[in-house]
Amino acid sequence: MSAADGPARAADEILDIVDEDDRMTGRSPRGEAYARKLRHRCAFVLVRDAEGRIFVHRRTATKLVFPSLYDMFVGGVVGAGESYDEAALREAEEELGVSGLPRPEYLFKFLYDDGAGRSWWSAVYEVRCDLPVRPQAEEVAWHAFLTEAELERRLNKGTEQTEQTERTGWTWTPDSRAAYERLRAARAREPERPG
Repeated sequence: MSAADGPARAADEILDIVDEDDRMTGRSPRGEAYARKLRHRCAFVLVRDAEGRIFVHRRTATKLVFPSLYDMFVGGVVGAGESYDEAALREAEEELGVSGLPRPEYLFKFLYDDGAGRSWWSAVYEVRCDLPVRPQAEEVAWHAFLTEAELERRLNKGTEQTEQTERTGWTWTPDSRAAYERLRAARAREPERPG
């Protein structure tokens, strides 16, 4: 479902509700799933351009979850009956405003749980986008492609209470930050590839 349909329509989108083992237990409209804190599924896609920079954006103020926060992934909820792979491609193309994107590469899956009732299974992907992006105005308030070093600098500033943090206002979505930290840890464990 396109975010162009608006927040009210997004709240009506039907989601599969799942248990702690990612087994479907029922279905619910997205708005109800959020309100009742029902566990569901999401896809996160790290998008790199031809230079290897990462697509970073600030979510719009109208988003149902984490409005106006910064994110280094595109993606969203997995619709009822949809696979993680299907949702990853659909969400990436919608949010970036492109078509013909290569199939995102699946990296791993984890259970996000903030300890306050927000919990969703999160499949993490990566894709290269060589196409010019035209992000959806309903989803993305601002965007840029940042180097990993610049992204790390922005992430670190988000954890330090400094005057610069106050000026930049870069507060990150907690679920994408958790996904990125897991991705960074997985990459650190990978053996070096021969060059």
